Amino acid sequence: MTSFSDERYWQALQTLLLEAHLVIDRPRGQAHPRYPDLVYPLDYGYLEGTTAGDGGGIDVWIGSLGSRALTGILCTFDTVKRDAEIKLLAGCSALDVETIRQFNNLLYTIYIPRPLE
Repeated sequence: MTSFSDERYWQALQTLLLEAHLVIDRPRGQAHPRYPDLVYPLDYGYLEGTTAGDGGGIDVWIGSLGSRALTGILCTFDTVKRDAEIKLLAGCSALDVETIRQFNNLLYTIYIPRPLE
C-alpha cells in the first residue's frame, strides 16, 4: 500500500507534471468565467491528456517560485456539486498555498505537502 510519505507516489506525480502539456486556461488576474468577482490569484490550468474525477484534465496551480517542481496536492470537496478532486501545486511558496486555499474558501480543502527528500 502506498502512503503519502512514499517518494514513489510523489515522483510519479512530478514526472506527470513535467511530461504532460500544461494548459493555463485561467491566467493570474483573470476572472472566473461564471463568477466575475472571483479573480485568479495565480496561474491555473490542467494537464492535457489526463483525466481527473470531474472528467476534465488534472488541475494544476502554478505558484510564484517560477518552477514546475511539485510542492504538494490540494484535496477539495465541493458540497454543492458533490464533487471531490485533487489539484497539483507546482512551484508554490507557503504564501501561495495559503492564497490558493483562500481562493477555494467555498470548498473544503486539505493540503498535503510533498515530504522533503
